[in-house]
Amino acid sequence: MDGTLRALAKAGPAVRSWVRSSPGTHIYLLIIGINSLVIAAASEGLESFLLHRTSSNIHELNKHPLQSLLISGFWIANPSSFLLYAVLFQVFHANVERWAGTLRWLVTVTVAHVAATLISQEVLLAAIQSHSAPRSMKHVVDIGVSYGLAGAAGILTYRVPRPWRWPYLAGAVLFFAVPLVTGGTFTDVGHAIALLLGLACAPLTHGLPTWRWGPLRIPTRATGEVSRTGAPARRRSRPPRSRR
Repeated sequence: MDGTLRALAKAGPAVRSWVRSSPGTHIYLLIIGINSLVIAAASEGLESFLLHRTSSNIHELNKHPLQSLLISGFWIANPSSFLLYAVLFQVFHANVERWAGTLRWLVTVTVAHVAATLISQEVLLAAIQSHSAPRSMKHVVDIGVSYGLAGAAGILTYRVPRPWRWPYLAGAVLFFAVPLVTGGTFTDVGHAIALLLGLACAPLTHGLPTWRWGPLRIPTRATGEVSRTGAPARRRSRPPRSRR
């Protein structure tokens, strides 16, 4: 127990530094956590009302377009999945925000969430009008944070250095493409759109560094120079200077 407490005490500064470096991500996560507690504590009737009222389905988009687009991104339908989303937020949202800054992160996530929601609901509306989907789907619960996560995963591609960027991108594309081509729903369409929009935010990443995954650089004692292998770096002889 004492060892665990000491480990937590040592990790405290690192955790605080991580949170301070990505404030938007953790404020967003806090709001989602509070909303999840509300859903978990609500009665079945109240839960159904909240999920439908905060949804960005066709019905709510027609009645309250701006409100439904904004609020739907702060709820998750299943509170028990909050811990999973907390981990995914650290992997994608926090890394994008630390790298690109809060404003660029917010622009990317907002564009991905809003555009993917609108396009996916247009796809659903077309399916309803062609009688491929029931009219009751106009009232389907459409909430969640996954479109924003897909957008963050897309823009994070540009932080991964080559040649590892291409396996990362291939994995992200496969993750969202397989459900789409194997009988996907309008939500799968939204995920694919959000990933593409994250990739389309490439201009926001111009001039930003990628991760450095090379060997560790260790400063030498004699000169303060850095050696990639950890071996002492040789002192460079200085060129002769001319004196006037």
